[in-house]
Amino acid sequence: MTVAVYDKFLARAADWGFDSARLRQHLRTAFAACIAVLAAWALGLEHPQWAGMTVWAASQPLRGQLLEKSFFRTTGTIIGTAAGVVLVLVANGDLLWLVTGLAVWMGICAGLGNLQRSFASYGTMLAGYSASMVALLDNGNPAHVYDLGWDRLFTALTGVAAAVIVGWLFTPVGAEIPGDDKVRRLCARLLRDIAAASQAAVRGQSALSPKDMAERLAVMAAIEEGLDPHAAGSQRSRRAVRALRRLINTQISALLWLRDSTGKTITPEFTAEQAQAMTAALEQAAKLLETQPAPLAAINAIAKAREAAAGWGHANEILSNIGLALQAHFVAASDLPLPANHRARQLPVVLHSDWVGARRAMLRAFSAIFAVGLIWVVTGWHGGTYMLLGLSVMITVFSSFENPAFTMRFVILGQAMGAGVALACQWFAWPFASSQLQMVLMMLPFIFLGALLLSHRRTTLYGFDCNMVILLALSSHFPYQLDVGHSLSMAFAIVTGPLAGWLAYRFILPVTVQGRLDGLRAMMVHELQDMAATPLHARDVRVWRARLYHRLLRLVRASEKINAPAVQEAADCGLAALRVGKAVLILHTLENDLLLSDSTLRSVRSALQRLQQLPAAPAKAIPLLMGVAQRIQQHQPEQALQLQLAAQDIGEHQRFFASTAKIA
Repeated sequence: MTVAVYDKFLARAADWGFDSARLRQHLRTAFAACIAVLAAWALGLEHPQWAGMTVWAASQPLRGQLLEKSFFRTTGTIIGTAAGVVLVLVANGDLLWLVTGLAVWMGICAGLGNLQRSFASYGTMLAGYSASMVALLDNGNPAHVYDLGWDRLFTALTGVAAAVIVGWLFTPVGAEIPGDDKVRRLCARLLRDIAAASQAAVRGQSALSPKDMAERLAVMAAIEEGLDPHAAGSQRSRRAVRALRRLINTQISALLWLRDSTGKTITPEFTAEQAQAMTAALEQAAKLLETQPAPLAAINAIAKAREAAAGWGHANEILSNIGLALQAHFVAASDLPLPANHRARQLPVVLHSDWVGARRAMLRAFSAIFAVGLIWVVTGWHGGTYMLLGLSVMITVFSSFENPAFTMRFVILGQAMGAGVALACQWFAWPFASSQLQMVLMMLPFIFLGALLLSHRRTTLYGFDCNMVILLALSSHFPYQLDVGHSLSMAFAIVTGPLAGWLAYRFILPVTVQGRLDGLRAMMVHELQDMAATPLHARDVRVWRARLYHRLLRLVRASEKINAPAVQEAADCGLAALRVGKAVLILHTLENDLLLSDSTLRSVRSALQRLQQLPAAPAKAIPLLMGVAQRIQQHQPEQALQLQLAAQDIGEHQRFFASTAKIA
């Protein structure tokens, strides 16, 4: 009967504007938060409400994500608590030294967190503001810092335990990785394109139009962007996500090859009968991938096509890599590990690291914390601790967002709502409490109110911050004495934290989607410069290629968010970078060719030296690449073609290669 009433309530709630699935999850989380607060109070912890904050922070829709985030939540809390204790002891009551140390620590955590991904990044950011919770809330009494540190640690552990127990009982084990089936259909479409490309290549035409390339890269970029959370919780999930990324990379490689597959790559050995056999095998493989009755049969069909592709440039290698990546993808979906000697392991997955954004986040966090802390030290405002604490969260956690200044608008409103709810509890409920237990019990309905805000379609963007502020502000010390002025001052101080964060993101090394896009372009071009300066080994080449593939997807995705029509231009620029990178590799190979004349070798070295200064004057590299291509045309026509195409791309995308010099 109770279950039926609950289900009826959820159905009625949908008519009131609530998302039923989210409401179910958030009511469950609120229940776990109440259990955590009561358990922390029963254990005699000084700040039991912190346990509820941990539950809200650790809650996830899937078990694997819940376990991994709880692990990093615990690890980050331990490290941050220890750092906070050390800062208080070293400062020894000197607030200026405390603020300076905290600014350095926050800068380090913000910088490292921007180089990491998913829950590992979250744990690093948490280590930053956990130190603030210890160092700021008891800065005047270093002797008490150990008690506060243990309190912070055990309330966090209590919250993690409650979140894991309740979450384990009610959340599903996992789900299929989003985009899994879509990537396989893209692969089937790619195989049909390769089958059709032989005819286009014979006519000297490109197999794919730029529009087709951009559309497919945009689909892959959208899928790749959502993969990180689904790698959480188990080795099987990590293998599956890694295998899916490997399959995406092989498709990008094949698309790039198709873009260049003109008649010049066809040799006389590639007969019409071979083309027909390859086409039939690839059509069979594509059909098997789309219907999925026998995935291993699709791999066998690709192997037949690979045998028939001899004589058509790098078709054999491309099809071989697709087959290996598909096999690794199907194996990863089971409980079987990929064999240690499997050739798919030679196709690495290397992810983009935002070094530009990390450096800016580090400097921004240090500057903001130090500036606001200095104001606190000079003015002595008692609400400055809560302002700094709020800023510590804002300046770390949101630094990895695409546009944190925009996000801060919702955070400020959410925290203002939370402060208002906390004042309602402090003014209209707690004055009637006759014990600390009653204060804790009176707090619980307000926790459920936060769940409702988080689940309604109109308030969902504000709900999380509202919940966290409710619990941050409700410190249940008994006996309770209502002080309206003090409570208003604390509420104002809490709201000024995200306001200071907005000011920092707006005026201290501003973060925008366009800025991140420009930084991504800078890193792609400067990696080409580094390649030109340093000969690469075979493994380095694979790593470079995989990293540029991932940056290409990020470039396309970021461009799509700014302006959808700009996707094709972003795809063209990214593919141009890949083609120039291939030209650099060819030049390094030619540099070691003992059969070349001295004049040709000098031309090769001149081209490499110019590519090392590519952003300064991209146009100057064009005649040098064309000159080398002309010199090797007779004996190495395919390499000459790649150099000519790279020169052509530099000429067509000079803004891409030149504008990044201002950001590097």
